[in-house]
Amino acid sequence: MTKIISRDNPRHSIQPTISLILEKSCYMFGNLMPEEIENLLHNQLIGRIGCHLDNTTYIVPISYAYDGEFIYAITHEGMKINIMRQNRQVCFEVENIPDLANWQTVICWGQFEESPNGTERNEGLDFLYQRQLPIKTSDTTKLSPNWPFRPNSFDEIKGVVFRIRLTKKTGKFEKREKASVCSWQ
Repeated sequence: MTKIISRDNPRHSIQPTISLILEKSCYMFGNLMPEEIENLLHNQLIGRIGCHLDNTTYIVPISYAYDGEFIYAITHEGMKINIMRQNRQVCFEVENIPDLANWQTVICWGQFEESPNGTERNEGLDFLYQRQLPIKTSDTTKLSPNWPFRPNSFDEIKGVVFRIRLTKKTGKFEKREKASVCSWQ
Protein backbone atom coordinates (compact mmCIF):
# COMPACT_ATOMS: atom_id res chain seq x y z
CA MET A 1 0.00 0.00 0.00
CA THR A 2 1.29 3.45 -0.90
CA LYS A 3 0.46 6.47 1.19
CA ILE A 4 1.22 10.13 0.73
CA ILE A 5 2.24 11.71 4.00
CA SER A 6 3.63 14.99 5.10
CA ARG A 7 7.40 15.02 5.57
CA ASP A 8 6.83 17.03 8.74
CA ASN A 9 4.69 14.25 10.25
CA PRO A 10 6.10 10.84 9.17
CA ARG A 11 4.39 8.86 11.99
CA HIS A 12 1.67 7.66 9.64
CA SER A 13 3.67 4.62 8.52
CA ILE A 14 5.28 1.90 10.67
CA GLN A 15 7.42 0.06 8.08
CA PRO A 16 8.28 2.16 5.09
CA THR A 17 9.24 0.12 2.07
CA ILE A 18 10.12 2.91 -0.36
CA SER A 19 10.83 6.44 0.65
CA LEU A 20 11.15 9.16 -1.95
CA ILE A 21 11.22 12.72 -0.76
CA LEU A 22 10.27 15.31 -3.32
CA GLU A 23 11.46 18.80 -2.62
CA LYS A 24 10.32 21.90 -4.34
CA SER A 25 12.95 24.61 -4.54
CA CYS A 26 11.74 28.17 -4.42
CA TYR A 27 14.18 30.66 -5.88
CA MET A 28 14.16 34.34 -5.16
CA PHE A 29 16.44 36.87 -6.84
CA GLY A 30 16.33 40.60 -6.41
CA ASN A 31 17.54 43.85 -4.95
CA LEU A 32 18.53 44.21 -1.32
CA MET A 33 16.57 46.73 0.72
CA PRO A 34 18.57 49.70 2.14
CA GLU A 35 18.58 48.17 5.65
CA GLU A 36 19.90 44.87 4.24
CA ILE A 37 22.69 46.76 2.45
CA GLU A 38 23.63 48.50 5.69
CA ASN A 39 23.52 45.23 7.63
CA LEU A 40 25.87 43.51 5.18
CA LEU A 41 28.32 46.43 5.21
CA HIS A 42 28.34 46.51 9.04
CA ASN A 43 28.73 42.75 9.54
CA GLN A 44 31.46 41.74 7.10
CA LEU A 45 35.19 42.10 7.73
CA ILE A 46 36.61 41.73 4.22
CA GLY A 47 35.67 43.77 1.17
CA ARG A 48 37.24 44.61 -2.17
CA ILE A 49 38.36 48.00 -3.44
CA GLY A 50 38.30 48.64 -7.17
CA CYS A 51 40.38 51.56 -8.41
CA HIS A 52 41.48 52.65 -11.88
CA LEU A 53 44.22 54.78 -13.45
CA ASP A 54 45.86 54.95 -16.89
CA ASN A 55 44.08 51.92 -18.41
CA THR A 56 44.84 49.80 -15.33
CA THR A 57 42.03 48.56 -13.11
CA TYR A 58 43.14 47.16 -9.76
CA ILE A 59 40.89 45.15 -7.42
CA VAL A 60 42.21 44.14 -4.03
CA PRO A 61 40.72 42.70 -0.83
CA ILE A 62 40.98 44.69 2.39
CA SER A 63 39.89 44.26 5.97
CA TYR A 64 37.70 47.19 6.98
CA ALA A 65 35.25 48.75 9.41
CA TYR A 66 32.08 50.64 8.46
CA ASP A 67 30.40 53.39 10.46
CA GLY A 68 27.34 54.06 8.32
CA GLU A 69 29.04 56.70 6.17
CA PHE A 70 32.67 55.66 5.69
CA ILE A 71 34.68 52.51 5.03
CA TYR A 72 37.83 52.67 7.20
CA ALA A 73 41.02 50.74 6.47
CA ILE A 74 44.77 50.73 6.93
CA THR A 75 47.36 49.59 4.42
CA HIS A 76 50.97 50.09 3.38
CA GLU A 77 52.36 52.15 0.52
CA GLY A 78 51.79 50.38 -2.76
CA MET A 79 49.81 50.22 -5.97
CA LYS A 80 46.32 50.77 -4.54
CA ILE A 81 47.36 53.84 -2.52
CA ASN A 82 49.26 55.28 -5.50
CA ILE A 83 46.23 54.80 -7.77
CA MET A 84 43.70 56.16 -5.24
CA ARG A 85 45.81 59.26 -4.56
CA GLN A 86 45.65 60.09 -8.28
CA ASN A 87 42.04 58.99 -8.91
CA ARG A 88 39.95 59.33 -5.77
CA GLN A 89 36.84 57.72 -7.31
CA VAL A 90 36.69 54.09 -6.15
CA CYS A 91 34.33 51.16 -5.99
CA PHE A 92 33.86 48.91 -2.93
CA GLU A 93 32.31 45.43 -2.91
CA VAL A 94 31.34 43.16 -0.03
CA GLU A 95 29.53 39.82 -0.04
CA ASN A 96 28.12 37.00 1.99
CA ILE A 97 28.08 33.68 0.11
CA PRO A 98 27.13 30.69 2.28
CA ASP A 99 26.61 28.68 -0.94
CA LEU A 100 26.09 29.37 -4.64
CA ALA A 101 22.29 29.41 -4.35
CA ASN A 102 22.19 31.72 -1.32
CA TRP A 103 24.18 34.92 -1.48
CA GLN A 104 24.13 38.67 -0.96
CA THR A 105 26.44 41.25 -2.48
CA VAL A 106 26.73 45.01 -2.11
CA ILE A 107 28.56 47.37 -4.44
CA CYS A 108 29.29 50.94 -3.40
CA TRP A 109 30.90 53.90 -5.05
CA GLY A 110 32.71 56.64 -3.23
CA GLN A 111 35.68 58.88 -2.78
CA PHE A 112 39.05 57.99 -1.26
CA GLU A 113 40.19 60.21 1.63
CA GLU A 114 43.61 59.73 3.18
CA SER A 115 44.04 60.43 6.91
CA PRO A 116 47.77 61.15 7.07
CA ASN A 117 48.23 62.48 10.63
CA GLY A 118 46.49 63.84 13.65
CA THR A 119 42.90 63.54 14.78
CA GLU A 120 41.41 61.96 11.62
CA ARG A 121 44.06 59.21 11.57
CA ASN A 122 43.55 58.47 15.28
CA GLU A 123 39.75 58.38 14.85
CA GLY A 124 40.13 55.93 11.96
CA LEU A 125 42.47 53.68 13.96
CA ASP A 126 40.17 53.85 16.98
CA PHE A 127 37.23 52.76 14.84
CA LEU A 128 39.27 49.89 13.36
CA TYR A 129 40.17 48.74 16.89
CA GLN A 130 36.47 48.54 17.77
CA ARG A 131 35.80 45.84 15.13
CA GLN A 132 34.75 42.42 16.34
CA LEU A 133 37.41 40.15 14.84
CA PRO A 134 37.57 36.36 15.08
CA ILE A 135 40.12 34.87 17.48
CA LYS A 136 42.05 33.38 14.58
CA THR A 137 42.92 36.21 12.24
CA SER A 138 45.57 37.18 9.73
CA ASP A 139 48.47 39.50 10.39
CA THR A 140 46.96 42.08 8.03
CA THR A 141 43.97 42.61 10.34
CA LYS A 142 46.19 43.12 13.38
CA LEU A 143 46.90 46.82 13.71
CA SER A 144 49.89 46.52 16.03
CA PRO A 145 52.31 43.87 17.32
CA ASN A 146 50.40 43.76 20.64
CA TRP A 147 47.01 43.22 18.99
CA PRO A 148 44.30 42.92 20.31
CA PHE A 149 45.65 45.33 22.90
CA ARG A 150 45.91 48.99 22.03
CA PRO A 151 49.36 50.54 21.83
CA ASN A 152 50.27 53.40 24.15
CA SER A 153 50.06 55.74 21.18
CA PHE A 154 48.52 55.33 17.72
CA ASP A 155 51.74 56.92 16.40
CA GLU A 156 53.34 53.48 16.96
CA ILE A 157 51.10 52.00 14.25
CA LYS A 158 52.72 52.15 10.84
CA GLY A 159 50.77 52.38 7.61
CA VAL A 160 48.41 54.55 5.64
CA VAL A 161 45.00 55.07 7.25
CA PHE A 162 42.24 55.98 4.84
CA ARG A 163 38.51 56.05 4.46
CA ILE A 164 36.07 55.89 1.60
CA ARG A 165 33.14 58.30 1.73
CA LEU A 166 30.31 56.22 0.23
CA THR A 167 28.09 58.12 -2.20
CA LYS A 168 26.06 55.32 -3.81
CA LYS A 169 25.12 51.79 -2.71
CA THR A 170 23.31 48.94 -4.39
CA GLY A 171 22.82 45.29 -3.51
CA LYS A 172 21.56 42.03 -4.98
CA PHE A 173 20.65 38.66 -3.53
CA GLU A 174 19.67 35.14 -4.47
CA LYS A 175 17.94 32.81 -2.05
CA ARG A 176 16.78 29.25 -2.49
CA GLU A 177 14.42 27.70 0.00
CA LYS A 178 13.54 24.04 -0.04
CA ALA A 179 9.95 23.12 0.67
CA SER A 180 9.00 19.52 1.33
CA VAL A 181 6.21 18.32 -0.88
CA CYS A 182 5.50 14.72 0.12
CA SER A 183 6.94 11.35 0.88
CA TRP A 184 5.85 8.08 -0.75
CA GLN A 185 5.82 5.10 1.56
